Amino acid sequence: MPEKRITVQAGGRRLTLSNLDKVLYPDGFTKGEVINYYTRVAPVLLPQLKGRPVTFIRFPDGVGAPGKFFEKDVSRHAPEWVPTARLTGSGSRGRSGPVDYPLIDDLPTLVWAANLAALELHVPQWTVGPGDTRRPPDRLVFDLDPGPGTTIVECGRVAERLHDALVGDGLTPFAKTSGAKGMQLYCGVRTRSTDRPSAYAKGLAERLAGQTPDLVVAKMAKALRPGKVFIDWSQNNPAKTTVAPYSLRGRDRPTVSTPITWDEVRACRRPEDLVFTADDVLDRVAEFGDLFAGLARTRTAIPVP
Repeated sequence: MPEKRITVQAGGRRLTLSNLDKVLYPDGFTKGEVINYYTRVAPVLLPQLKGRPVTFIRFPDGVGAPGKFFEKDVSRHAPEWVPTARLTGSGSRGRSGPVDYPLIDDLPTLVWAANLAALELHVPQWTVGPGDTRRPPDRLVFDLDPGPGTTIVECGRVAERLHDALVGDGLTPFAKTSGAKGMQLYCGVRTRSTDRPSAYAKGLAERLAGQTPDLVVAKMAKALRPGKVFIDWSQNNPAKTTVAPYSLRGRDRPTVSTPITWDEVRACRRPEDLVFTADDVLDRVAEFGDLFAGLARTRTAIPVP
């Protein structure tokens, strides 16, 4: 059966979209609904992506079907108007050749990506400068990963402690769900060192693990994780990426990596308390605005131990 195509106008560009009624999530959420979500959430999502090379996780046949894949280099199929950054050796597996990463700085590029079934958008903690140079990190991130026997509820308890430590060090933490099982904390930072964020995050994670070894682990070994929350400080490595705020996730439902308030973190007593779908997030943005809007405005120097 031939693909069903329509032409739409998005931010001054005419785009051809295909198979909008194709089901991409097991609960029936379609490609058209994915594009609608990304179009409507664009005002708060685009500032979180701007200037950052994006890695896609694409699900061309939908979540749960074979064929899911990561995509960094879009040089083979991106329209000429899609902005890209040619970076060398930026892959975490040591790829040394040039890679043309997409830069999703505007609505047409976001809609183009959604039409590719790029459900998940992952970005590093740094931006690209003139001449495709990498600027120093401007974000510090802690990825709280619940081990077997724990949930986002326990992540919330660890997040509260991280919050107090970060505030004590003069930083301003922001929280979001991962859209999967865990939680992530961000701070806007100023640094000239690519290594300083990882060193600081590692030190803080190890301190909390030392204080409460029954709940927190700062080492990656999976054997250490049952019943504990792993504070993954390594997400600050310049070669790594983290799912962007407001990005969909490839789960059974169209859940979203959702910015949340600290009151919500403290009040969480059931995993369901912090599960948000695309529709939920659009309602939240209408009610609360962009809960991550202050991240760039509160950049602070990383404290020296």
